[in-house]
Amino acid sequence: MTMIKIKLVKSPIGKPENHKKTIEALGLKKIGQVVEKNDTPQIRGMIHRVNYMVEVID
Repeated sequence: MTMIKIKLVKSPIGKPENHKKTIEALGLKKIGQVVEKNDTPQIRGMIHRVNYMVEVID
């Protein structure tokens, strides 16, 4: 399975609660942190929901 790298670039403070929970579910805690996840439709959907706070690294 291919992997995808996700980087938190904007703080979730002051954002909607479901967006904060999505960031947490992706395993992101600090700005600049990068996590590697399996590239699945579920992960892609989570990234799409919070796309203004995260960056996908190739």
